[in-house]
Amino acid sequence: MRIAQIAPLHEAVPPKLYGGTERVVSFLTEELVAMGHDVTLFASGDSFTDAKLEAVWPQALRLDKSLRDRMAPQFLLLEKVYERAADFDVLHFHIDYMPASLFARQTTPFVTTLHGRLDLPELKPVYAGLPAQNLVSISDSQATPLRQANFIATVHHGLPLNLLKPLDRPRDYAAFLGRICPEKRADRAIRIAQAAGIPLKLAAKVDAVDADYHAEVIAPMLGKDAELIGEIGDRDKSAFLSGAKALLMPIDWPEPFGLVMIEAMACGTPVIAYGQGSVPEIIEHGVTGFIVNNEDEAAQALKAADQLDRARIRRRFEARFSARRMAQDYVNVYENLILARRPKLRLVQ
Repeated sequence: MRIAQIAPLHEAVPPKLYGGTERVVSFLTEELVAMGHDVTLFASGDSFTDAKLEAVWPQALRLDKSLRDRMAPQFLLLEKVYERAADFDVLHFHIDYMPASLFARQTTPFVTTLHGRLDLPELKPVYAGLPAQNLVSISDSQATPLRQANFIATVHHGLPLNLLKPLDRPRDYAAFLGRICPEKRADRAIRIAQAAGIPLKLAAKVDAVDADYHAEVIAPMLGKDAELIGEIGDRDKSAFLSGAKALLMPIDWPEPFGLVMIEAMACGTPVIAYGQGSVPEIIEHGVTGFIVNNEDEAAQALKAADQLDRARIRRRFEARFSARRMAQDYVNVYENLILARRPKLRLVQ
């Protein structure tokens, strides 16, 4: 199958450090290539892939300090894909609603995976006013606010089985992994760890938009029992997560998926998370972690985390969240779209 993967240009594919969408696009692209498909990746020029790379912009937009209009390269991306649409059996977009209007007016089947939150009130009239398009959600929960949109499947994310693995480490701290921002609630994580009497290590980035939150809320809470170690990449995650009693994810928003949950599971590490958004779809309570409602429950769960079987957690990851399973789910989506576009044969009477 000839497949085009169209990634956001904000980060490279895969990203150097943080960047959930671009990492998933990379995992999917490489797995499709390994399965024998002819894949072209439309992305920034500093991306790395075994697919054919169609470099739309020289480097990730986040790293291009000379760029003042960040929308301009995105529209160039749309035009480049449109010019080559007939070269592919299916087009797979990862750039939200941007392709809808243009690509509804051409003949190559296309699908868009939505990676972000969909509960923003401005999105309902946008999707209602756009031409019909085929959408994939990354969790059933994510799609709930836009039930009027045409979701044709839910495909949970997956990771390469050899990307992260359990390592033999002392498990003497709790982990927080991701971004320091209000909706991720690092402040809750710090209080939970303190209540459980367990040190916390926060491997997290601070975006400019969240600098005030970090300075005013998080920085005063840091100390010898709550250490911000900064942003880490995949090469450091196995050691970081394997050394933790549990990953704390006390979110305060409808998490669309939460890649960190399956990263922890890949290392055999339990996840303690508030039951919002996708969490109940990903975490099996009492098996791969604990779903909690408040800080007291989370602290008790953290104390009990050693009771969970870490080898079993890894096995559940392998069964449910591999990149190969994700890729096969998408291949099923592509095949159905292609089949639906074929003209139906009429029987001669």
